[in-house]
Amino acid sequence: MVRLTRIYTKTGDKGLTSLGDGTRLLKDAPRMDAIGTVDEANAAIGLARLHTKGKLDAMLARIQNELFDLGADLCVPEETKSTRTRLRIADAQVTRLEREIDVMNGALKPLQSFVLPGGSKASAALHLARAIVRRAERHMVALSHREKIGEAALRYVNRLSDHLFVASRFANAKGARDVLWVPAATMAKPAKGGAIRIRSGARKRTPGSSR
Repeated sequence: MVRLTRIYTKTGDKGLTSLGDGTRLLKDAPRMDAIGTVDEANAAIGLARLHTKGKLDAMLARIQNELFDLGADLCVPEETKSTRTRLRIADAQVTRLEREIDVMNGALKPLQSFVLPGGSKASAALHLARAIVRRAERHMVALSHREKIGEAALRYVNRLSDHLFVASRFANAKGARDVLWVPAATMAKPAKGGAIRIRSGARKRTPGSSR
């Protein structure tokens, strides 16, 4: 059990922080980029949960706890030699994400186009969380080129972005409220006389006209 009695310690005032094994590290180090972005993803999921309920909300609640597991995993380098048991992401956590993805995806309408973030507050928030998880993955991959990272941790963050994408569609009335991408080139049709006629009720613009 973690017990926090003091919030500020003044030990980070010079741009250094401590890892779980006691190592002092610059706050802008690649490992800290990864850990910080995982934390950011967790916060984004917390915002998304303000708009979810039922089984979806329960899955997201568990994922928030697992992101703390991931942060704890990254906080102690694989090379650390210790007699203590360290918290690491497990293969079973990756498998559970895959199983949930398959169940949710089975209830969705097949996609006919790419999906834009939106449709509902829950879906838009989940898309934001997904994008942040993708950034966390990029930081973790970059770190893996320098130091060893657990394979399960890398697989977990990759599956999580897929999970959040499917969850965002599931939150949109199982895909019924999805906002589909329409290529910009199809939004405007040339009209007679060189005018550009914009769909969706936008104003017409002719050459030389001001905006």
